Amino acid sequence: MKSIQDLHLRAKRVLLRADFNVPMDDQKQITDDIRIRMVLPTIRHILQEKGRLIICSHMGRPKGKRVEEFSLAPVATHLETLLGVKVALAPDCVGKEVEVLVGKMTEGEIVLLENLRFHKEETDNDPTFSEQLAELADVYINDAFAVSHRAHASVVGVADLVAEKAAGFLLKTEMDYFHKSMDEPVRPLLAIVGGAKVSSKLGALENMLDKVDRMIIGGAMANTFLKSTGVDVGASKVEDDLLEKARLFIDAAEAKGVKLYLPVDFVVAETFAADAVTKNVTFRDIPSGWMALDIGPASTILFNEALEDAKTIIWNGPMGAFEMDAFARGTMALCQSVASAHALSIVGGGDSNAAVKKSGEERNISYMSTGGGAFLELMEGKMLPGVAALA
Repeated sequence: MKSIQDLHLRAKRVLLRADFNVPMDDQKQITDDIRIRMVLPTIRHILQEKGRLIICSHMGRPKGKRVEEFSLAPVATHLETLLGVKVALAPDCVGKEVEVLVGKMTEGEIVLLENLRFHKEETDNDPTFSEQLAELADVYINDAFAVSHRAHASVVGVADLVAEKAAGFLLKTEMDYFHKSMDEPVRPLLAIVGGAKVSSKLGALENMLDKVDRMIIGGAMANTFLKSTGVDVGASKVEDDLLEKARLFIDAAEAKGVKLYLPVDFVVAETFAADAVTKNVTFRDIPSGWMALDIGPASTILFNEALEDAKTIIWNGPMGAFEMDAFARGTMALCQSVASAHALSIVGGGDSNAAVKKSGEERNISYMSTGGGAFLELMEGKMLPGVAALA
């Protein structure tokens, strides 16, 4: 996979696929611009090299129709503020008007194409739509890791049609960090997997079992593993159809010599509410009708011991319903433990990143991945279509 630094960009039309799908408030003000800021090094490099920069992105889920709520106009304004240069917003992402606008560009200018997903052909990876995008470019750069697991026109289709293509700095960094953590880790390598569903992460768990030395499983998904061993988890969320697979996974971990850690106590409640009455119980003492909603203090101590001498840590998924303070203590404690570990630490996934930010430990994590689905697919051992298209 080539890097943007391997290409000569002067005077060339450079189509940059970014992920500017950022949250906004009711006044259309961007509330978190991290996805924009992470692409700035690539943008500035193209401008310094005197390329003609055409940026494309999606916003929200307009389902193939023009919905003004999902216009990229606020992003164009914000980019202008960050860069200190004019950013022209195209009226669309394809079509005659766009072709004319791009044709008038000079070196160092920027055009932001309107929301790709105003056209259903984008998510359909339509060949004609891909050709229309490709006709705008001499060079294609993918710097949208968070959508690189999607076989969409702007991610895969265009790359097949543009002669010169490469990864931007963000995509390259994402792949480099994942390679360091999973393919050539400094050991011991510890994986922390949490969240709600075993079904969404079973592929990742099974793939990592051949790579890691230790694994922590927390969050609601831990309930399924505990129940598979005969533990009564009360009214806790469980995927009963996966009990057998969970039990087989535990056996496989033991056979492979992977130390598997499950919670030994919980914060439980009868209702899933911020003002619910809670209590701490061991994993064998969850009352009937009560739900496990966070790991308890003994689990925190146990997981800290697992982290103590780890040299590489990869984390996806919280330990509980951390969005409510009553059930946040376990996840916050784990954030602090990972942040203070003498290890390469990589956190991926929207909930995991949000938890780290809530804990205030963001600067003490080695790398925070910008992609949830893409990060998880890498954990599953899959090749990302957007990365494969750059080969």
